[in-house]
Amino acid sequence: MSLTVVGSVAFDALETPFGQRDKILGGAGTHFALSSSFFTDVNVVGVVGDDFGDAEWAVFERHNINTDDVEVVAGGKTFFWRGRYDYDMNTAHTLDTQLNVFETFDPKLSEKSKSARLLFLANILPTIQKQVREQCENAQFVAMDTMNFWISSMKDQLIETIKVVDCVIINDAEARQLTDEPNIHKAAKVILNYGLKALVIKRGEYGAVLFTKDNFFVVPAYPLESVFDPTGAGDTFAGGFMGYLASQVEITEDALRRAMIYGSVMASFNVEEFGTERVDRLTHDEINERFRAFKRMTHFEEIPFEKSAAA
Repeated sequence: MSLTVVGSVAFDALETPFGQRDKILGGAGTHFALSSSFFTDVNVVGVVGDDFGDAEWAVFERHNINTDDVEVVAGGKTFFWRGRYDYDMNTAHTLDTQLNVFETFDPKLSEKSKSARLLFLANILPTIQKQVREQCENAQFVAMDTMNFWISSMKDQLIETIKVVDCVIINDAEARQLTDEPNIHKAAKVILNYGLKALVIKRGEYGAVLFTKDNFFVVPAYPLESVFDPTGAGDTFAGGFMGYLASQVEITEDALRRAMIYGSVMASFNVEEFGTERVDRLTHDEINERFRAFKRMTHFEEIPFEKSAAA
């Protein structure tokens, strides 16, 4: 089983109420690949400058992530983002963005990446997402992410891209913006009608919702006393979700629901420390224990209420 992700590999600088980091490994492709590597073989497609050093490459190597399709631009600088979070960890304040080599990113996929069973298109230009999808004709399940900027500036092109994938993973504000529907259930119906098999709407500290043609499934966020850094949580969620699906022989409704739990599990670890620090040293035992904790947290016995004659 295999999975390819196309997205950013970057450096981040972060400030939160719990501390700061001046230069750490980040990027949507990085967070996704690291998370999904616990479940399946992963190919990451991206671009970096020659300032991307041995310590950064070592993170991918430790998790057996294939980086053959990460282009290194000689003399170039890697995409850099600086942000700050206040006590409202749901809102990132961008202090600096330097696209650098990512500004002219033209994904180059090897045959190995093209032939992966599953494909994830991280948040990049919608027209490039569509071009990558068309290169991976045999992918059995394709999911994508997007953002408010593309919804406002390239909505028509974005919708055309959505029509050629199987699943969209976005947050609730993006779902409302895309459909002009204030209610996420109505918004989900509009988005599913573009031909999707599944839609995942992330709701931050309130969890996530899976919508399919005939069902929906709600997953809470794992209760944490300390959230150090939410950067990359959505991509880590998507990595757990898609990584688990890639490990399954068949993508059924039950598999999608379990994938939602694994996505939430992985995201919960990601936010416990800065950048990739926590997920980098994660173990399978920790993942499985938190999966079981989700089950205990959401399980209840079905006993229909009947009003007694004495009541």
